[in-house]
Amino acid sequence: MSEGQGSTGNVLAAICSFFIPGLGQLVQGRLLMAVIMFVLAALLWIVLLGWLIHLWSILDAALYKPAG
Repeated sequence: MSEGQGSTGNVLAAICSFFIPGLGQLVQGRLLMAVIMFVLAALLWIVLLGWLIHLWSILDAALYKPAG
């Protein structure tokens, strides 16, 4: 089974990121990106721009292609 854009894993990751920014990246095993997404979204929600990072988190999880 091919992993990459549109794969079941990426769809699941995007759904996870929909609920909690960074959770999709964590599901994919990308701890650093997960922490970055979560912290940025949390900080920016305070100034009402967190939805941008939240959306970026969803798209990043959905479009992720593993290297190699």
